[in-house]
Amino acid sequence: MKILISAGPTREKIDPVRYISNRSSGKMGYALAEAAVKSGASVTLVSGPVSLTPPSGLALLISVESAAEMTDAIRKEAESSDVIIMCAAVADYRPVMAAEQKLKKKGERLILELEPTEDILAGLGGRKKSTQILVGFAAETEKLLEHAEDKLKRKNLDWIIANDVSRSESGFESDKNQAVILGRNGAKTVIPLQSKKEMAETIISVVCGKNNGGK
Repeated sequence: MKILISAGPTREKIDPVRYISNRSSGKMGYALAEAAVKSGASVTLVSGPVSLTPPSGLALLISVESAAEMTDAIRKEAESSDVIIMCAAVADYRPVMAAEQKLKKKGERLILELEPTEDILAGLGGRKKSTQILVGFAAETEKLLEHAEDKLKRKNLDWIIANDVSRSESGFESDKNQAVILGRNGAKTVIPLQSKKEMAETIISVVCGKNNGGK
């Protein structure tokens, strides 16, 4: 089985020293890659900029920085993948123009014009083969299941992992997490607070098992 996993944040350039990003540490995506390797799969990891050591045994590691770079890498690898797990926290917006030189502080307001980045997950859902399994994440701060179920249907996913990132004991930057796995066939698995490595093993077991969300 060939599994493609994305992890970490993206950085959208403002000038040579500044960028727009988010709090993703990449820990969940890297834990998923490690669990997938342990399961015997051939694993490709597409990673945004993180301070983590890649798990040993990867078939391929692709390091990217921007949402555009991640889009290109995922598109290239998705065609030959059996399972695609989009765990990366891809920036939703990027500056329309990036300055070639460092912007100097002038003591007045700076207005940045932003444009949306491509929705990688929706694009994968639109092109998904009937034999592929597509998994997304819903990092929410309110109405967790409502928003996750909407995303599951709207982006044509087989599974979605919903987690409340407003909790201080789990989510971004933490070594622990808790979540609910929802399948397109109505399957539901509640994962209590535990290490991200433990959670990753459960996710791989569920989404790569025989009951693939309604396949």
